[in-house]
Amino acid sequence: MPVNRRHLIGLGGAAAVSVGAAAFLVPRGAETPGTDEAVLAFPNLAPRLAGARKVEIRQGSNTLVLDRQGETWVLPAKGGYPARGERVREMLAGLTELRLAERRTSDPEALDRLGLGEPGAANSTAALLRVLDGNGAPIAELITGRRRMRTQGGVPESIYVRRPSENQSYLAEGRVPVDADSQLWVDRDVVNLPRERVQRVISVRDGRTIEMLRQGGSDTPLSIVLPGDAPPADDIALDEVSRAFEGLTFLDVRPEAQIPGSETGQGRFVLTDNLTVNARVNIEGGDVWVRLAAIGDEEASRLNARWRGWAYQVGAWKAKAFAPSLDELRARSN
Repeated sequence: MPVNRRHLIGLGGAAAVSVGAAAFLVPRGAETPGTDEAVLAFPNLAPRLAGARKVEIRQGSNTLVLDRQGETWVLPAKGGYPARGERVREMLAGLTELRLAERRTSDPEALDRLGLGEPGAANSTAALLRVLDGNGAPIAELITGRRRMRTQGGVPESIYVRRPSENQSYLAEGRVPVDADSQLWVDRDVVNLPRERVQRVISVRDGRTIEMLRQGGSDTPLSIVLPGDAPPADDIALDEVSRAFEGLTFLDVRPEAQIPGSETGQGRFVLTDNLTVNARVNIEGGDVWVRLAAIGDEEASRLNARWRGWAYQVGAWKAKAFAPSLDELRARSN
């Protein structure tokens, strides 16, 4: 009987789904697929949904670990930064719906052709997925290999799989996104505040304070009002300051206490709708790290709930947007 995805998601809420798609792969001696039917690879999942506390994915030289903390899955390698809940749910829900459609090779020498060689071995593309309980015991273990492309519509995705302790392989129907790249498991979006909202910016860099002001409507660019004898400014550089939080994403993230380098500048951004954002910039070896804090109403509270306690590595050019110096804002002669 097919697993009802809505029923699965409803079991214990999103967190239960995240922990939940965990059950033993078809045990030895259990039903295996015949020629005309596909059986669930992970039957009887519901009773085991709340037991998972850790997910491990090993692929080549990379190992990804997801830990459950309360109602959230986090990445220990990123200091406990929250994982993308929808991706965790997609992976684990995919396990509940995965069906073993066809037996394939059991020849150890042929497994590499299906992408099912030994995970971690040189040149292996296989991925080992393990779902563990609170005692570290495996609830589910699966090696995934190559996906088989389907050209016709309405046909489910398929992937080659096997049990870690067996050479018998299967072609399975279903989608189980398994990848050991931690960047795929975090939401790298920091914030998106349109440039038109930025009304005033105060930058402190190299011991000097610069104030920029939008002296007109939303289409009016920022202009330097302090110091009064500032040289002519570059319009593009000023525009980059106003776009500091527009579509901002991070390259890496760490707990705030582990931010590298030393603080080199600060920026205070006053925006519309009673929002102010303070940015503190650290630079080390060309890498730019920023800590953010918001002041204001409900919007500020939502932003701080996401930012508090974290330092974000951003593109190197962002230092000139968050805390520009006069020289970086100066118009260049042709």
